[in-house]
Parts: sequence; C-alpha cells; structure tokens
Amino acid sequence: MAILLFTKSMAESITINAVNKEEIYRELIPQIKGLIAGENNLIANLANVSAALTSTFRHLWVGFYLVEQDQLVLGPFQGPIACTRIAFGKGVCGSAWSERKSIIVPNVHEFPGHIACSSASNSEIVIPIFKNDAVVAILDIDSTEFNSFDDIDEKYLTDICICLSSYF
Repeated sequence: MAILLFTKSMAESITINAVNKEEIYRELIPQIKGLIAGENNLIANLANVSAALTSTFRHLWVGFYLVEQDQLVLGPFQGPIACTRIAFGKGVCGSAWSERKSIIVPNVHEFPGHIACSSASNSEIVIPIFKNDAVVAILDIDSTEFNSFDDIDEKYLTDICICLSSYF
C-alpha cells in the first residue's frame, strides 16, 4: 500500500507492506518520524500525522485537540466535522485529559458522558500528549467498528504522541 503525503515543496511517500496491525505500526512509525523530522511547525506535523494514520488505517476520524486554558480546542484532523471545544473531564477526550491517561472505548454508546460528534462512531481511542508533565494535547481516533482498538494501538500511538510532544 503506498500513501502519498505532501510536506514543504515535495511529496513524501509512506509505504506499508505489512498485513497485521502491529507490523503496520512498526513500518509506519519510522516513516512518520521521518515525515515530521524536517518540519518544526506544530500544525503541519499534526495535520500530516492525522493524514498518515487515516490513510493507513481508514478510521472514521483521526485528529488532535489542543489544550487552551480549561478546554480542549479542535486542531488538525481528518474525517467528518467535529466538536470544536471539549471541557476538562467531559467525554472521552476530556476524561483522558483529566485522568492523564489513555482511554480505549470498545463501545462509545456505553461510555458515560460520551460526546457524540458523529453518530457513525462506535469505538474510540484517546491518547494524551505530555510536555513537561502537563497534558498539552489529545490524539483522538474514532472507528465505525466496535472494538477497533487494543493495547497494540495504545502502545504505538503513544510512541507517536511522544515524538510529537517535542513540537509543543
């Protein structure tokens, strides 16, 4: 599978040959690191990471929420229109922020206080991004399938978030 991404004035190609999820992440992460390594603009990097994850895994929604005072504010994403602001402790994203940990939701319809930005979403994973021990952003991924996310996703998405934290 070849995915075409654009950075600065040249095209970058991400190639994934693996078939199982863990192998896909193992091939994808070094390519994401290479993609963002030459660019210092946070928004550009978040946008390209969203595009790379969406193109690779075909999830419903992949994007970032940025911490601004007491709210999460919508950042770069791929997918349908999203909630613009999320309060601290509200929904899956706000809960991951307040609890300072990743959350995997096999069925969002069973998550107390879930914020339904899209009725097509059935499962979700949320990973906080830390800078100097403070949550500065959230990576949020929604799937139309139930039970889409597991410990493998959490492990490798956390690695991506750690790489991104240096740009904040």
